[in-house]
Amino acid sequence: MRLLLALLLILSSCAQVAPTTTTAPSQDTNPLILAAIKTMPHGKGYAASQKDVDRLAASVTLQNRSFKQDLPKIGPTFCSGATYLVFLRTIEQLHLTQSLPETTLTRYANLGVQDGEEIFGRWNANGPGTAKLFADLNCGVNFTSYPHARPGDFLKMWWTTAIGGKERGHLVIYLSQTPTTLTYWSANQPNGYGTKTTQKSKIQHHLFSRLTSPQNLANAAKLSSKDQFLADMLRKDFTWSQVVQKCRVQTTP
Repeated sequence: MRLLLALLLILSSCAQVAPTTTTAPSQDTNPLILAAIKTMPHGKGYAASQKDVDRLAASVTLQNRSFKQDLPKIGPTFCSGATYLVFLRTIEQLHLTQSLPETTLTRYANLGVQDGEEIFGRWNANGPGTAKLFADLNCGVNFTSYPHARPGDFLKMWWTTAIGGKERGHLVIYLSQTPTTLTYWSANQPNGYGTKTTQKSKIQHHLFSRLTSPQNLANAAKLSSKDQFLADMLRKDFTWSQVVQKCRVQTTP
C-alpha cells in the first residue's frame, strides 16, 4: 500500500510540472498578400534564364532588418521570383523582420542559391516547392479543393502530368474562379507582372498553399541547407502521390 501511495504521489507531482504545448490560432494573412500584390509593378516582360535568376538575386538584400527589393534592376522576371517577392513583402507587413533572428532573415533574403537550397531555392524548385516549404516550416496548409480556395492563396499549376525534370508548370497567387476558369497574379508569359485567366481544363495538377501560421516562419532556422527531394526535381521524375505525401496535402484546408 505504501508503495502504491508513493507511486501516486510521484505521478501527481509529474502531472503538475509537465509542460503544456499550445498551438497558435490560425492567422488570416491572405489580405496582406493581396495588399502586397498592389505594391508590385505591372508588365516588364517575362524571362527565366539563369541570367535573370542572378539579376533577381542581386536585387534583393537585407538592410537594417528589412528586405530591400530593387525592382528597376530586376527587369523581366519569372513566376517563382515574382511570387517570392510578394512573400517577402508579406513577411514585412507581418512585422516579422523585427522578431526573427537576423541569421534567419538572411536565409530568407538569400536568393543566390540553386534549386532546393536554403529558402528561395526550395520555393524556386520544380515540383511543389512552395508547398514543401510550407509543410516543412509548419507555417500553412496545402490542399487541392477548388471550392476552398481563397484570394491570396499561393497556387502551383502543372500544364502536363509530368512532375520534376520534365514538367511544365506555373507558380501564381490565386485571385478568383468561375466553374471553368482560374484568374491569378504572377509574372506571366509574355507580359510579366499582372493578372491572367486560364481554363481549368488546361491544368493537369494543381496545389494550393495558404500561409496560416506565420509565426512558424521562424522554423527556417532549423531547416537544412538543402532539400534533396526538391533538388532532385531538376532532373528526376516524380509522381503525384509522392507530392501528396511529402507536402501533407489535404483535401480541405
